[in-house]
Amino acid sequence: MLSRLLPLYAALLLGCGSCFAASAVDWWESATLYQIYPRSFMDSDGDGVGDLNGITTRLAYLKEIGVTATWLSPIFASPMADFGYDISNFTKIDPLFGTLTDFDALIAKAHALGIKIILDFVPNHSSDECEWFQKSIRREDGYDDFYIWEDGKIDAETGERVPPSNWVSVFSGPMWTWNEQRQQYYLHQFLPKQPDLNFSNPMVREHMLEVLKFWVDRGADGFRIDAVPHIGEKRFANGTYPDEPLSGWSDDPNSYNYHDHIYTKDQPLTLEVVYEWREFLDEYKRQHERDTIVLIAEAYSSVEVLSDYINNGTHSGTQMPMNFNLMSLNGYSTAKNVEDSVKGWMDNIWEKHQSANWVVGNHDNDRLATRMGQHKVDLMTMLVHALPGTSVTYYGEEIGMSNVATECTAISCEDRDPERTPMQWDTTDHAGFTTGPTSWLPISPNYKRFNVATERGVARSTLQIFKGMTQLKQTNAFKAFKEEGGFAFGAVSEQVFQVVRTAFLEEEYRILINMGNKVEYVHDLANKTMEYVLLSRHSPHSFGDKVDLSQRIYLMPYEALVLRGSAGSG
Repeated sequence: MLSRLLPLYAALLLGCGSCFAASAVDWWESATLYQIYPRSFMDSDGDGVGDLNGITTRLAYLKEIGVTATWLSPIFASPMADFGYDISNFTKIDPLFGTLTDFDALIAKAHALGIKIILDFVPNHSSDECEWFQKSIRREDGYDDFYIWEDGKIDAETGERVPPSNWVSVFSGPMWTWNEQRQQYYLHQFLPKQPDLNFSNPMVREHMLEVLKFWVDRGADGFRIDAVPHIGEKRFANGTYPDEPLSGWSDDPNSYNYHDHIYTKDQPLTLEVVYEWREFLDEYKRQHERDTIVLIAEAYSSVEVLSDYINNGTHSGTQMPMNFNLMSLNGYSTAKNVEDSVKGWMDNIWEKHQSANWVVGNHDNDRLATRMGQHKVDLMTMLVHALPGTSVTYYGEEIGMSNVATECTAISCEDRDPERTPMQWDTTDHAGFTTGPTSWLPISPNYKRFNVATERGVARSTLQIFKGMTQLKQTNAFKAFKEEGGFAFGAVSEQVFQVVRTAFLEEEYRILINMGNKVEYVHDLANKTMEYVLLSRHSPHSFGDKVDLSQRIYLMPYEALVLRGSAGSG
């Protein structure tokens, strides 16, 4: 079967002798970034939980499908109150995932394959079981104000001690928790078991620079910074904390949406710290003659704030604040909706910084097939790779994985579990994820249809489309997005979205995506003839067939295709 698929993909490369020339763009600017949730990717020891050695055994697969960098969700020592986002030791691998030796082996193999490794950096808070927090509770020298502590206020009516402000945590309930041993409140923007570090303290900042150095010394190629907007908080000169105003978005006083977070989100201190990290890593790169060490910011913030996270005209910050615009699309979204989502980024961040990335899924949101429907997975796969910049793919989206119904158990009781279930590798027991008797979360009941082995053997499968698009990302036309006229995009009808990628005087690709459930006709797209080189699963067209773009052409419901021809007219 595989031999019969090869001509389909050979067609992508015909006439492309110069398509793989060295590019002027930095590696991260056009990367194919792949997020791995380590618990669920590959289990190497049969305990039902994914681990570092499991990831190492699957790196060849990432190379096969065209991944150039992979981001690992947290692998550090943690009591797992928030599945690793509550770190008790920032420079130790949690035994659940392996050892530092295992990490070093993963880095070595990844780099041998040309794959960058990006780590999850969680600087806003630690676990309450972290040694730093325990020292802070005891007021040990240097750690007294390592976290944010406050006496609180006395309620004028009851005479009781109450929290310093009305701040509500992201996970609901007060942002302040009383510590009986220290006899003060501590701040936590997330769980009470995740106390916030005090970045007004130079010692905290020095410790975090040491964490970054520890991992880049071991070969890490970058960091995805978790919860960036929450790093700094507003404190008045007299030492008090201001109440936040009501937002009008919720009637529940325990909901994060109850207040407008003008004092606990996107504060100037946050920018200061991010610029400091960028300066440190850029200097490290120069001293050690490394490739760019990338900083990726997770920030659900306005484009104006995201722009400042890149630079403010004086200081440089993260190279890539994650772009979640496409996450707002759903099963009813039209080409016009896609255009609005894309323009929202390109008209702001791209125009100012020439930086773009496209995220359609992650560990905190429903899977693409669940959110938009299985019939739109291929469309979004083509879209996220067709647009200029970095494509970001959550593990399993390349084979069309969907959410899996889970139950609350002693191991897990998380409303985000359905999108975190084990990777589906083949049709064997437990989808090839583990050799043990069970897995930490259930395997999808449809794994025998949606798995890597099966998708490899199906012409025009989601996996084959993914591989075809990552091949295209290596061509000169896709690499030329910083050149004038290197790309264009827009809705050519209510339901058909088009992306054009061009290398001057060389080749041009056009990606056409029908978001609608009816046959769509478009005409007068260009005065040229092109050929079909990549087609979605149910397309009636054939590879290599020619099409005159000056004439009326059609796309079937939910069809997506790639055309190739010479740059310019004719």
